[in-house]
Amino acid sequence: MALMNCPSCSKKVSDKAEACQHCGFAIGSATSDDLHRKASLRRYKQQQSIQTQSMLAMLLFIGGFGFMYWGGATPEDMQYKASVGALVIGFIWYIVNRIRLIFVKKADD
Repeated sequence: MALMNCPSCSKKVSDKAEACQHCGFAIGSATSDDLHRKASLRRYKQQQSIQTQSMLAMLLFIGGFGFMYWGGATPEDMQYKASVGALVIGFIWYIVNRIRLIFVKKADD
């Protein structure tokens, strides 16, 4: 008896199981078309999640930029340092998410 990933929830299940004990997906009676659809849906949801995180990172970057230049704070103020921190974190988070998205799309090929 070997363990495999459930096509629906990606948790470990027995290869002899008729249904996933975590999500209830009928593994035993699933056709290859069902398995392909489930895998495609899981990848699509993952891509959407990464794109949402990219948008949040971009908003953080723009907010930091706005506070830094139009907030009226001097470089010694805490507001200025917080704006620079938000700008840097937003930029790095955005780049990391774009790289993650590239790897997810390459895994589809």
